[in-house]
Amino acid sequence: MSQSLAAARTAAGPVAELVLAGDLDRPARMTVPDLLAWPQHEAEVSFECATSGIRHHRFTGPLLHDVLTAAGPAFDPARRKDRLRFIIAVSSRDGHHALLSWAEIDPDFGRAPVLLAVGIDDTPLDREGPQLVLPQDRCGARHISGIDTIRVDGGYTPWA
Repeated sequence: MSQSLAAARTAAGPVAELVLAGDLDRPARMTVPDLLAWPQHEAEVSFECATSGIRHHRFTGPLLHDVLTAAGPAFDPARRKDRLRFIIAVSSRDGHHALLSWAEIDPDFGRAPVLLAVGIDDTPLDREGPQLVLPQDRCGARHISGIDTIRVDGGYTPWA
């Protein structure tokens, strides 16, 4: 961790909280400092924004797959490939939402290196909350700032 990031983390102030909910054996409440206990990954990302052009950032944080796996998704071992029916809904305090499939982040399938970013360009996100970062997305539309809830859902009603 850089010295500026470490110094900023010691500054006093409220810390944002994120809720892991849904079909999980171990739902949880987490903060950015909690997420710092996970192995940290870095991603250099370029987003093509329709209104402001290309934006370049360096994000740091744990993999979404690692954090959700530790929360114990309620996969049914009797159902072949049960994890493929699970969706992940991410929402933020400012009303933005994004959906991902479990298969998208699962190392046996899509293996997308989706981050729960705890820092952007050496700036900590303790007060703002973690950010959802999908480095493989060309456009930043699924980039969610200030995440407050991640819901894992395998029990939605199938389409008719």
